[in-house]
Amino acid sequence: MESQLSRAWQSDFMWSFRRSPTAVVSFFVVLVLVLGAVFAPLVAPHNPFDPSSLNLMNGFSKPMQPNAFTGDAFWLGTDDQGRDVFSTILYGMRISLFVGFCAVLFAMVLGVTLGLIAGYSGGTVGTVIMRIADVQLTFPAILVAMLIFGIAKGFTPVHLRDQMAIWVLIFAIGLSDWVQFARVVRGATLVERKKDYVQAASLNGRKAVGIMLRHILPNVLGPVLVIATISLALAIIAEATLSFLGVGAPPTQPSLGTLIRIGQGFLFSGEWWILFFPAVTLLVLALSVNLLGDWLRDVLNPRLR
Repeated sequence: MESQLSRAWQSDFMWSFRRSPTAVVSFFVVLVLVLGAVFAPLVAPHNPFDPSSLNLMNGFSKPMQPNAFTGDAFWLGTDDQGRDVFSTILYGMRISLFVGFCAVLFAMVLGVTLGLIAGYSGGTVGTVIMRIADVQLTFPAILVAMLIFGIAKGFTPVHLRDQMAIWVLIFAIGLSDWVQFARVVRGATLVERKKDYVQAASLNGRKAVGIMLRHILPNVLGPVLVIATISLALAIIAEATLSFLGVGAPPTQPSLGTLIRIGQGFLFSGEWWILFFPAVTLLVLALSVNLLGDWLRDVLNPRLR
């Protein structure tokens, strides 16, 4: 076990990671934020969504300053309802990260599947898939997500809209982001299917599905992982944008975008911290994930540096 860990630590991948201060710092920032979100019930001083734990007298407490009425002090202050901003950020990140991860996973599965089919089958099927992708690329992804979210929400029963809002949001963001996966996988599949090992598998009577999954897919996963990492940052920003516009996460399940929208209403009245800290957290999270994706891209394909 120790020898395997030692070989992994001495590998070219880890050597490149240790030699990149940007990658190291970004990784630890993402790790801290993700762990803080996952273990929010243990880390957060308060449960901001438990009405019994709130005290309205703590409303609008400034960061690190005792409240004039209760004497309680909060690291990042409180909002108008007396909710600890630090705790709301940890709980809000859980929603943002969950939506981001699930949306990217959905987009990746859909895009990789359609890309493999388009690249291996070709013909009319491949042409139709790529033309749909080209048409979708002519529209900004956030507008596509808003359109899909509105249509999907319209088909959701009224009494289930709040409960289904997160899943509808995942579906909308994922469906707006599958194109880049499909295009990259199709291009890689067109190259791989002409190689001898694929031709040999085809001559041996292997089914097309088996060839795509067993022989081609493992060889195209490198760029897919890079795209997934970068897409995660974009998905988190897309969720925050939609929630900020009021068409994303419901108020009962506030994400970072919802917290920013709430804080924006108090910005000009002097309670700047309600907006500032969630916005900075979103920026740091998205930037760190994006920098990790850039490093991973450079490691897997130095020609793209």
